[in-house]
Amino acid sequence: MTLLNSKTPAGVAALILRVVLGAIFVVAAWMKLREPWAIFAIAIDSYQVLPAWAVEIVARVLPWFELLLGVVLIAGVWRHVSAAAASLLLAVFFVLMVRAMVKGIQIDCGCFGAGDRLSWITLLRDGTLLGSSLFVTARAFLRMTPAA
Repeated sequence: MTLLNSKTPAGVAALILRVVLGAIFVVAAWMKLREPWAIFAIAIDSYQVLPAWAVEIVARVLPWFELLLGVVLIAGVWRHVSAAAASLLLAVFFVLMVRAMVKGIQIDCGCFGAGDRLSWITLLRDGTLLGSSLFVTARAFLRMTPAA
């Protein structure tokens, strides 16, 4: 892994976005892990897509996965896998949020712990994160230079 291997403006942008996305995942995980898992489970359950047993599993596992993903993104290791995983996870989050908005469900998004209400601003924020992640993923897979 070479930190300065990004010689083009797009490469520099991908590097910056990858580190920022990683930091956001770490912060999101920390915000969830500092509260009891049941509080995050309430946010997950409010989307009305998972059975109760799955809500508990997701509430207990997802913050740790986000933490690991954030660290891996920041470190720049396993770029293909970590970028694709971030894009997939953000796409799922975004689709679920759009679904909730379309259905008129008034809920906390659960993005950064309790109290983060789902709104058009939330959709704009998460859509931007998704777009950034897709760019990082595309750069990881289409990079012309081999990884160091």
